[in-house]
Amino acid sequence: MSKKTRKKSSKPAPKSRKTPARKPPAAKTARKATRRSDTTSAKKPAAKAASKPPTSAAKRVVKPAVKTPDKTAKTASNKASHKPPSKPLKSNLSAPPKPVPGAELVEGAIAPSFSLPRDGGGNVSLADYAGKKLVLFFYPRADTPGCTREAIDFTRLEGAFADEGAIVLGISADTVKAQESFRAKHQLSVPLISDEQHEMLEAYGAWGEKSMYGRNFMGIIRTTVLIGADGRIAKIWRNVRVDGHADDVLAAARAL
Repeated sequence: MSKKTRKKSSKPAPKSRKTPARKPPAAKTARKATRRSDTTSAKKPAAKAASKPPTSAAKRVVKPAVKTPDKTAKTASNKASHKPPSKPLKSNLSAPPKPVPGAELVEGAIAPSFSLPRDGGGNVSLADYAGKKLVLFFYPRADTPGCTREAIDFTRLEGAFADEGAIVLGISADTVKAQESFRAKHQLSVPLISDEQHEMLEAYGAWGEKSMYGRNFMGIIRTTVLIGADGRIAKIWRNVRVDGHADDVLAAARAL
């Protein structure tokens, strides 16, 4: 055998071009299926873990936050919202109104005694006018329009009252200093008494509940009391209208 023949025979046989270099489609499909199954199997534990009910410890923490109130609790809260604001308010509404001190004062009764400071110094008492007619006009506040007109009217008629043996006194809850300013400003001649503690005002029924602009409050009710020489109540005017009032009181004093 020649050398050329030996060389040719020693070479390996060339690979067939028809042989596929890639994996057959079946193998590829199997590989994809394997990957899907792996992914599914990997996801399953997570899904199971998510759907798995929480432990008893977790329930104790979560339940109060997400628990909705039952019908009984709702009904109780609704009823509570319709209850009165507080017990004192309820008791005040149900309790009978307290009688106003002095409201029981009637004509013919003995005049309550008093001793209070007046403008210019000193005290004034009921005993100072024993055996004389006495006019007491109670006014809400010094130097206000209605009270000023009333005090001026009684000052204007002071001489006429003196002719009938009657003395006129004005009373309010203002301080002595305020009464002095009131008297000096309007040149009032009638004595003005200061009852800051409402003692005389209550005794004569001139202190009670008032209403103004839809608001109720305690204050001085404009009142006039005529006391006879015998020390008894001759006439009472409550909720006085200022215009012409002093003249009406003078006429009553003359009739005693």
